[in-house]
Amino acid sequence: MTFASDQVNSLPPYLFSVFYKKKKALEAQGVDVIDLGIGAPDLETPSFIIDRMTEEVRKPENHKYSPYSGIMEFKQAVASFYKRYHGVSLNPETEILTLIGSKEGLANVIRSVVNPGDGVLLPDPGYPVYQSAVHLAYGKTIPLPLNPADGYAPMYEKLSRDDLRKAKMMLLNYPGNPTGATAEYSTFSKALTFSEEHSLCLVHDAAYSLVTFGSYKAPSLLQVPGAKEQGLEFGSLSKSFNMTGWRIGYVAGNKDLIQAMSVIKSNTDTSQFIPIQQAGATALNSDLSTVRANNRTYEQRLENLLPVLKELNIEAEKPRGTFFVWAKVPKGYTSESFAEKLLTDAGVIVTPGHAFGVRGEGYFRISLCVPTDRLYEAVQRMKSLSWEVEG
Repeated sequence: MTFASDQVNSLPPYLFSVFYKKKKALEAQGVDVIDLGIGAPDLETPSFIIDRMTEEVRKPENHKYSPYSGIMEFKQAVASFYKRYHGVSLNPETEILTLIGSKEGLANVIRSVVNPGDGVLLPDPGYPVYQSAVHLAYGKTIPLPLNPADGYAPMYEKLSRDDLRKAKMMLLNYPGNPTGATAEYSTFSKALTFSEEHSLCLVHDAAYSLVTFGSYKAPSLLQVPGAKEQGLEFGSLSKSFNMTGWRIGYVAGNKDLIQAMSVIKSNTDTSQFIPIQQAGATALNSDLSTVRANNRTYEQRLENLLPVLKELNIEAEKPRGTFFVWAKVPKGYTSESFAEKLLTDAGVIVTPGHAFGVRGEGYFRISLCVPTDRLYEAVQRMKSLSWEVEG
């Protein structure tokens, strides 16, 4: 007998939890497993953020409930960051909402907008949690094909009239997980025009917006005139400030959608612990020098990894953002069989591309979130394997 709902029972197992179980089983057998699967920064949270947290956590008044929408200091810091970094003006009272991480916020915005049976256009390939959130909201996923020959830009022409009739929301993600694809201002301008033409709520997941390399600077959806009337942008401090476990993020944009999300959140949570919000405000108000230092570390790891992949005849381009490498599997393998080979024969975990959608098949994702020496060890193990075609 089960008491779980049909929606929960019909949800596929979370891919990373499956790999975690396999990892633990191998480690129990004495295997040294190197996990290049999950994008969890291995770098330290900057000390100035920890110092602010330590200071504020000692104050009794900070152990009370937070305002449902978040404390004003954090929301003002988000507004200041957008003005300084993107030239976008936001009203912290009505156009910004504090989140317990952007993953929570993305699930809640889907619940805020989608009625049972409504369609949501999701990038393919794309982050699998998007599909789970749509499923749990009783919505329908409509894959939005991304074109690898055009920097993984959306291929709107591939959508049918029936798809567009059902769709109520479109979600984009740049810099993108898993592909590392980046956007230009024109990418968002086209997306906004398309959303307006088809009466779609436009949502942009910008979790990796500060994780960029070289001279590239990721634009914001909200820089496009009219974007605040049509949609929202989600941000996270997890990737840029190494604050994954702190669970702090934000959403900015359309005030009516912010209000709808506030209704859900005020009935399900009480925002984030106040000292975490205060520390987050300190992070956003910083000069971002620690973010740039993180990016230099990831870029150096990229420079070390890509030549080895080339030696192995594995095709991969250097991304301009995220800490992922999106690579083609060797000839003769599926993404799943190749990932299994690396795990069983080399003790290295990578994420098979099919986990990110139909268009992810034939690829695998490598995370750069391991110390440089462990990344070196992982590629040496890969070099020791043969890529014979499976028979």
